[in-house]
Amino acid sequence: MHRLRTCAARLRPLTAARTGRGTSIQRTPVPAAAPRTFRHIRCYTAPVAAEPFLNGTSSNYVEEMYYAWLEDPKSVHKSWDIFFRNANAGAPPGMAYQSPPPVGETLSGLSQVQTGTQPNVEKLVEDHLAVQSLIRTYQVRGHHIAKLDPLGISCVNFENAPVTVGFHQVGLYGLDESDLDRVFRLPTTTYIGGSETALALREIIRRLEAAYCQHIGVEFMFINNQEQCQWIRQKFEKPGLMQFTLEEKRTLLARMIRSTRFEDFLQRKWSSEKRFGLEGCESLIPALKTIIDKSSQSGVESVIMGMPHRGRLNVLANVIRKELEQIFCQFDSKLEAADEGSGDVKYHLGMYHRRINRVTDRNITLSLMANPSHLEAVDPVVQGKTKAEQFYCSDTEGNRVMSILLHGDAAFAGQGVVYETFHLSDLPSYTTHGTVHVVVNNQIGFTTDPRMARSSPYPTDVARVVNAPIFHVNADDPEAVMYVCNVAAEWRATFHKDVVVDLVCYRRNGHNEMDEPMFTQPLMYKQIKKQKGVLQKYAEKLIAEGVVSRKEYEEDIATYDKICEDAHARSKDEKILHIKHWLDSPWPGFFTLDGQPKSMSCPSTGLSEELLRHIGSVASSVPVENFTIHGGLSRILKARCAMVESRSIDWALAEYMAFGSLLKEGIHVRLSGQDVERGTFSHRHHVLHDQNVDKKICIPMNYMCPKQAPYTVCNSSLSEYGVLGFELGFAMASPNALVLWEAQFGDFHNTAQCIIDQFICPGQAKWVRQNGIVLLLPHGLEGMGPEHSSARPERFLQMCNDDSDAFPKITEDFAVRQLYDCNWIVANCSTPANFFHVLRRQILLPFRKPLIIFTPKSLLRHPEARSSFDDMLPGTHFSRVIPEQGPAAQNPTGVKRVLFCTGKVYYEFTRERKNRNLDESVAIVRVEQLSPFPYDLMKAETDKYTQAELVWCQEEHKNQGYYDYIKPRFLTTVSSARPVRYVGRGPAAAPATGNKKAHLMELERLLETAFNLDSFKGQS
Repeated sequence: MHRLRTCAARLRPLTAARTGRGTSIQRTPVPAAAPRTFRHIRCYTAPVAAEPFLNGTSSNYVEEMYYAWLEDPKSVHKSWDIFFRNANAGAPPGMAYQSPPPVGETLSGLSQVQTGTQPNVEKLVEDHLAVQSLIRTYQVRGHHIAKLDPLGISCVNFENAPVTVGFHQVGLYGLDESDLDRVFRLPTTTYIGGSETALALREIIRRLEAAYCQHIGVEFMFINNQEQCQWIRQKFEKPGLMQFTLEEKRTLLARMIRSTRFEDFLQRKWSSEKRFGLEGCESLIPALKTIIDKSSQSGVESVIMGMPHRGRLNVLANVIRKELEQIFCQFDSKLEAADEGSGDVKYHLGMYHRRINRVTDRNITLSLMANPSHLEAVDPVVQGKTKAEQFYCSDTEGNRVMSILLHGDAAFAGQGVVYETFHLSDLPSYTTHGTVHVVVNNQIGFTTDPRMARSSPYPTDVARVVNAPIFHVNADDPEAVMYVCNVAAEWRATFHKDVVVDLVCYRRNGHNEMDEPMFTQPLMYKQIKKQKGVLQKYAEKLIAEGVVSRKEYEEDIATYDKICEDAHARSKDEKILHIKHWLDSPWPGFFTLDGQPKSMSCPSTGLSEELLRHIGSVASSVPVENFTIHGGLSRILKARCAMVESRSIDWALAEYMAFGSLLKEGIHVRLSGQDVERGTFSHRHHVLHDQNVDKKICIPMNYMCPKQAPYTVCNSSLSEYGVLGFELGFAMASPNALVLWEAQFGDFHNTAQCIIDQFICPGQAKWVRQNGIVLLLPHGLEGMGPEHSSARPERFLQMCNDDSDAFPKITEDFAVRQLYDCNWIVANCSTPANFFHVLRRQILLPFRKPLIIFTPKSLLRHPEARSSFDDMLPGTHFSRVIPEQGPAAQNPTGVKRVLFCTGKVYYEFTRERKNRNLDESVAIVRVEQLSPFPYDLMKAETDKYTQAELVWCQEEHKNQGYYDYIKPRFLTTVSSARPVRYVGRGPAAAPATGNKKAHLMELERLLETAFNLDSFKGQS
């Protein structure tokens, strides 16, 4: 809060309209009829320099006293009453003080300023300010000395920031031990007093120690919102807050029993199996259940969770409520895998379950996302799915759907995607309106000590960048954990902002159950071996309190042990492991009951001419009145209108046609990425900006028709890893949406490689989870240097799962069945119409596969890169291969060479062929769908030109691009009976040259080799 720095401003009486000073201070207004014994207007002439005690933070205290005096002069000490009366009468503040009148004497005779000997009012104010400073120090840094580490060997280092709190430190504030029993008025920035407004200094310190220095450490004073700070103070400072009913304590004990005995059961049965158990942080289970219970009370109906491997089986069993026999059978090495994919290890699998919350008696859906070993990679995926579910149920405030993210301490500090995900938390098109983050702080990362793993004191310091409060808690105190989790859930429900719960615990075993931690952390693990389990400690506490008897406690343990034994017996009846039982994102109604597509065909992706013209008119207009667009944009819209009139489209219009038609059909379209609203190459312009009114925008696509689905186009933060993960999660929520992520340049996708390699490519094989996300990757060598040239198609093609050595059986539904069997689709379109069709096909298919499209740059404005409406009318489809359509096709036997290529290089070949008058001798065939490889169509083309050389042409280097993928499949197509030649750049380390002249020379050599019919003479 900004304080005025003059005595006059600080002591000026309230105006009639002023009844409070902000959200943090609530005072009852003085009734209008109340008698006043002071005048309302007063101006001071004394310079502020003469009143040093009114400078700086001292004004806070004077202000508090003054407002209290205004409301009730009797509420303050008589010395303050006289001080304010005299100051109001005209005395300088330093001369306004006089001793209280003797007993029996009235105040009427004290109207004149007395200047005799007086107690030092400056010292009185300074002492109160010292107390206020002490209170603030506890609020800011009390967590430094909180008893957070169950092992008592805290790894958090605050040597550079010594803590100046406690009874022995009062001298640092200008106080001494004799002041400990003095009573001080409390400022409004603390709630330690409860209903009391003043406390002895000793009691102030005692209560602050209880609030901030026990088993809970609170970091919140960096938050730049006064209301939020006051809310947190109220939750942790009020006396008597952490009081639990007997029922709550019994429930907490029952949850601790389940959490602990589940791990004990697994250890007994499968002592030599990796399971990444929760031992040392068993309080995580009641923590999560508390968050879910509290959120359910606030109206949350769906919780989406992401977590690493540690404790995952326990969470599945005791939070999500996965059947125990389904978990136990995962340990059976003889269990046969169903033919649904590769599957994954048990501690990576996810789950979806809808059940009744026993505390609130309300339905709640819990979804734990499957994830790879790559720590924190699932974070943005969870957020994307949460955002999608909020979107589909019109939950604009996050009241019905929320996310919970679990983290390990080393990964939370070390993985950059955590930072990327945090920075999505408050962006309009990405916010999930608050996430509860729970850090399982083992105080170790595999074998690495925290002092080697991070530069910040806490692993949670990254959360400070978004003003998320951080609640550290000793995980060996289940009641403190429960209280903190209640506050965290309430914070999220109140402010819809992120919050972090740091469970400071330990890892009883090594990184996994087979690992020996004593090699690297001998002292820590000597202490851990001595450590009594948290369940035993808490049970003894409750037995001593009389909450439960030892017999009841032992009976509860026996009951849960029997539940586990019975489930284990049933698990032996399981013979086949079905991955679909672990599906985290079901799509009800999209597949048949056994999870198969409802058909194996794809309807035409064409549109009526009337609809094409309607979408074209929207794309070339501004549907909002009194909206001024940029002059350059006016020319672009006029050009679009002219194209529509001439029944032709360019790349931008093709995209518009595809999106607009899907929106009309009720399919939500979401396009995300860096600068996608305008488009990196200024071709898209899906968001128009008024040139005269700030922030006034128009999205014409949302004016397509009255009952259309909404269109979301959003510039993302400058992140690839986090944003692509987010969009993948969004696409996971529903099959009835076209979700696209566009890289600013194709090569930028490599900073999101983890999402591509671990989720998009193998996601269905590992987790039986289909996804229709589309990646738009601008690609093409155009003399712009090594970067911005290649989207690295070789990497995507290398990860395709089709067999290069087996020619498939060609059936009537071959094209669709081939798509169904692949892990993703890779395409490089050379015409706007084909781009239009492949986008529409993505939704019209009876299943979902990721689609990787290498999009052009120069073709966006290439005069020949145009398509006619005729290529988009009803009955038309995506062309996997575009055959030669010129003179060469009329006389195939006269063709001497067939150039097979893909993408924009086609236009360079056609120009060169025309210049050399080789239209009848050289045929050019475009492969639009690279994977799955169109064996049937490629065989038809090779059989057509029996006398011609077969040449694969690409502008990329030989060890890059498509050649290594195409060649073996080409040879399989022709049964290795004919050689397949290569035309392109030679092998290289970099994707392209940085020299423009060198680039042009390379291109010239490429064209010369392609069209010199003798270039392969003499080669076998």
